[in-house]
This record gives sequence, structure tokens and C-alpha cells, in this order.
Amino acid sequence: MDHDDKQFIEALFTKQTEQFQRYVSAIAGNFDHKLGLIAEGHQMISDKLDRVESRLEKKLDALAVDLAVHRADTEAHHGIYRVKEG
Repeated sequence: MDHDDKQFIEALFTKQTEQFQRYVSAIAGNFDHKLGLIAEGHQMISDKLDRVESRLEKKLDALAVDLAVHRADTEAHHGIYRVKEG
């Protein structure tokens, strides 16, 4: 193996290394993009769950008030209606 052969092998190795680095860089960029999309999707789901939780909390509060009013009305008419527990 002479000097020209060594230079040819080094040039070939350098070229292959550069191509591999570009390939890995492209894959890493694609992975980062997809990971960003997943994170964005999770954030959207989290925000939606927060909104649903808020609406549900308001509805439950309103239901509790309605139930308290109904119970008070039922207890006020204890001769007609009876609240039995147990």
C-alpha cells in the first residue's frame, strides 16, 4: 500500500463520515420535530382537560345548590314529604 492508496482511503473515509453525520443530523432534526408535535399535543390535551374540569366544577356547584334548595323545601313540608336516610 503506497501513499496514494492511503490518501484514497482517507478521502473515502472522510466522505462516508460526512454523509453519516448529515444522515444522523437529518434524523435528529426529524425526531426533534416529532417530539415537538407530541409535546404540543399533550399541552393541548392538558388545556382542554383544564377547561372541562372547570365547567364540570361549575355544574357540580350548581347541582349542590339545587340539591340543598330541594332538600330544604322537602324538609319544610315534612308532613307531606319525608327525607329518609339509611
